Amino acid sequence: MSEGVCSRVAAIQMVSSHDIRANLAEAERLLAEAAGQGAGVAVLPENFAVLASSQMVDCGRKEAGPDPVIRAFLAEQARKLGIWIVGGSMPLAQRPDGSDIEARVRATCLVFDDQGIEVARYDKIHLFDAMVEDAHGQYRESDTFEPGEQVVTVDTPAGKLGLAICYDLRFPELFRALREQEADWVCLPSAFTWQTGDAHWHPLIRARAIENQVWVVAAGQGGQNSERRQTYGHSLICDPWGRVVTEIGEGPGVVSAELDPEQIANLRTRMPVWEHRRLS
Repeated sequence: MSEGVCSRVAAIQMVSSHDIRANLAEAERLLAEAAGQGAGVAVLPENFAVLASSQMVDCGRKEAGPDPVIRAFLAEQARKLGIWIVGGSMPLAQRPDGSDIEARVRATCLVFDDQGIEVARYDKIHLFDAMVEDAHGQYRESDTFEPGEQVVTVDTPAGKLGLAICYDLRFPELFRALREQEADWVCLPSAFTWQTGDAHWHPLIRARAIENQVWVVAAGQGGQNSERRQTYGHSLICDPWGRVVTEIGEGPGVVSAELDPEQIANLRTRMPVWEHRRLS
C-alpha cells in the first residue's frame, strides 16, 4: 500500500432469500449506496445471490457456462459504478484450472476491478460441517461444496487484499499465510449463524486483525433469511489494533471506512511482531 494514500472500503450486509433475482436487485441497491459513500472497494456477503443449498449445483453449472448471471451482474455493477467489487461468495462448478466439477461446486469469491474485469478468484478452503443449536441444526457444506486449496491475495486501490470466507475465520494459519503474502487487509464475506456469531464473531475477527496487523472487512448476512435460518449480521470493519471502527447490527445496510496505510506502517514499525516470531 502506498504511504499517504487512503481508500474507503465498504462492507455490505444483506438478508438474502431463496429468490436469486430479488437478491441481485438488493445487491444492486446496496452497491450503489456503497459507491455513494465514496467507497473504492465494496465487499458483498457470503451467498449474497444464492442462499439455498438446493440451488447451488444448478446455479454453479450455469455460472461456469457461456451465459453466467451472477458473474455478469458483478462485472456490470463494477463497470457502471466505477468501483472494485469483492463478490462475496457464489457457487461455481469449475476449478481454477478450468476443469469441471461433477456432483458439487466450489464456494467462490470473485474480485472485479472498476472496469468490470475479473482480477482474482478465491475458493473457500474450510467448509462448515458442524452441529448448531438452532432451527437448522446440522450444517454440512461438504455435501454441496468441494474445498479450495489456494491462498489468494490481490492488489486493490485500498492495498493488498487477502481473501477469506466465513468459516475460514477459525483457522489462523490461513491469515498467517495471507500476511506472508503481504496482505494489508483481509475481507471476510460471511453467513455466520446467529448462535456462533453471538459467541465468536467479534473475538475472532479482532484476534485475526491483531495477530497479523491487518484491517479486516467483514461483510455478513444479517437477519431471518428463511424459516429455519437466522444469520448474525454485525458486519464491521476492524483496524489493525483490533478496534471496531464501524459496525451495523441486523438488517441490510452498508458500513464504510478509510483504510489508512500509515496506521499499518506505524504499528508494524512500533511493534514488529512479524520479526519476533520464533515458531514456524
